[in-house]
Amino acid sequence: MTEGPQPDRDHALALVATTREVLDHPGVHEGLLADWERRRIAAIRLPGRRDDVLAARLLVRLCAARHTGRTPAESAPAQRCPECGGPGHGRPYLPGLPGVGVSMSHADGLVAAAVGPGAVGIDVEPAARRPGPLRVLRRLLPEAEVAEAAARPDPGPALLRLWVRGEARLKAGGQAGLRLFEWTDGDRAAVVAVATEADRVTRGAVTGAGRTGAGCTRAGVTGAGITWAGVTGAGVARVGITGAGGGTSDPVPVIGFAR
Repeated sequence: MTEGPQPDRDHALALVATTREVLDHPGVHEGLLADWERRRIAAIRLPGRRDDVLAARLLVRLCAARHTGRTPAESAPAQRCPECGGPGHGRPYLPGLPGVGVSMSHADGLVAAAVGPGAVGIDVEPAARRPGPLRVLRRLLPEAEVAEAAARPDPGPALLRLWVRGEARLKAGGQAGLRLFEWTDGDRAAVVAVATEADRVTRGAVTGAGRTGAGCTRAGVTGAGITWAGVTGAGVARVGITGAGGGTSDPVPVIGFAR
């Protein structure tokens, strides 16, 4: 294993990208996947969904490599079901790093990954998506928050954010003490949420081959194609990230503690 800096115990990392940006990134390729991952992806019938799953599994390797100091090839997540004990399904984890959590998400051409100390969960959805129906959301999300969002003149965006937050919390385990970070990636029209035990999140975007991000070199993962910015856990951090389109994303509100 490549020696590198130890993971930062105070913050988590999150990457957001389009599926195409990841598949075009020179630092990762399908050959990094384990046999069981390739078999699972090959069984997916819809080409678009197949690409999304592949991109998510490659992106989580980039994110884990940046956080741990390993190379992407050394950053393969494993999965084991807590109920049946079988491999290949269940919450992902990084072998040999029991104190580091990892999570990934994909949705209709968008992918996201997060790595951080302790439990972590990430979810991404297209900003134009509208979850529902309300009777389902009320069963899955806090009823008071659903009612408040549904009472707005245009409830769709608020309901979508509730859904993304809920998914992030679920992936992180839903325990007390999780911090919830949320933002909109304007360049990719994506709504993102991260639930983590960390005090802050560094978020970034992968811009694919031929694009250059802010310099960031660590254990074989170069900054080319990745841009980064920090988000603190106190108050509301207004931090911009330059993405593939060269624009600046929306401010990053810190939602507070997960229920």
